[in-house]
Amino acid sequence: MRIEDEVKLDFKDVLLRPKRSSLNSRSQVNLIRDFTFRNSGHKWSGIPIMAANMDTIGTFEMFYELKKESLFTCLHKHYDILQLNEFCRSLGDSDFDYFALSTGTSENDFNKIKTVIRQNPKVSFVCVDVANGYSVHFSDFVKKIRDEFPKITIIAGNVVTAEMTEQLILDGADIVKIGIGPGSVCTTRIQTGVGYPQLSAIIECADAAHGLKGHIIGDGGCVCPGDVAKAFGGGADFVMLGGMLSGHDECTGAIIEKDGKKYKEYYGMSSQKAMERYNGGLAHYRSSEGREVKVPYRGPVENTIRDILGGVRSTCTYVGAARLKGLSRRTTFLKVHSQFNSSLID
Repeated sequence: MRIEDEVKLDFKDVLLRPKRSSLNSRSQVNLIRDFTFRNSGHKWSGIPIMAANMDTIGTFEMFYELKKESLFTCLHKHYDILQLNEFCRSLGDSDFDYFALSTGTSENDFNKIKTVIRQNPKVSFVCVDVANGYSVHFSDFVKKIRDEFPKITIIAGNVVTAEMTEQLILDGADIVKIGIGPGSVCTTRIQTGVGYPQLSAIIECADAAHGLKGHIIGDGGCVCPGDVAKAFGGGADFVMLGGMLSGHDECTGAIIEKDGKKYKEYYGMSSQKAMERYNGGLAHYRSSEGREVKVPYRGPVENTIRDILGGVRSTCTYVGAARLKGLSRRTTFLKVHSQFNSSLID
């Protein structure tokens, strides 16, 4: 048994300190980032905000809306080969830079992803996604994808520590997904006691990845545009959103009406709902690590995207970062006990 007593931070524990700035308007801020990925060599340009590969969020419809602003979508892994082929064949060449195919780590998963990529050679990104990225099997699967597809950009996760971030990059991942337990419908921390405060995980894993010329995604824990900005300020190259994009027209599921209000369904991918939908139920040897909720219906996602991007641009003006790339260099975090005045909030 070992105890680490160094304080670790979540987004709620800090605020960004403003700094003198020559920027006069949010319109002067450039959110586009340009990356060259370490192992694939692929060059990418866009706004590095991602829709999570959850089946209610990582949809074709979400992709079509987000790509209009050069944002990225990790498609969920439950689309079948026919659906993915039809989708890929409908796209222009530049569209392939704004989505990833997602896969688990079984032999069936490998055969499926191999088939889709062979039939659609313009696919540029694959997201190898598991809840626990610490297994040898996971590392071996990342190596297997890298060996099979040397030029594919591989996203892999989830992990929360510097050493495993480095290991996955050395195994062949280009972008490591960071986050265990911070999601709004994730109950891993309750069921297992395992996790890591998200902002500290981002800071530590970003430092490790960047030392190897790799990249990271801050996955989970953002509940408002200010949290997205804090993730970027902490060194995240990409920020992945689930709950903040839920409840929209582009999300899977019908609109539910209750007591005169409209809702949409949203649930974690390790929840009993997801297990019943895709795995025939919850196996006897495991417990649910996700919640099922109904979130208020919010209409088209374009309004939420505009709000998020406006918030991040405003952050950049407060700290004097003309480009998103410079935000982390201009960031000073202040540890706080209170974030905002909530006296008039119901």
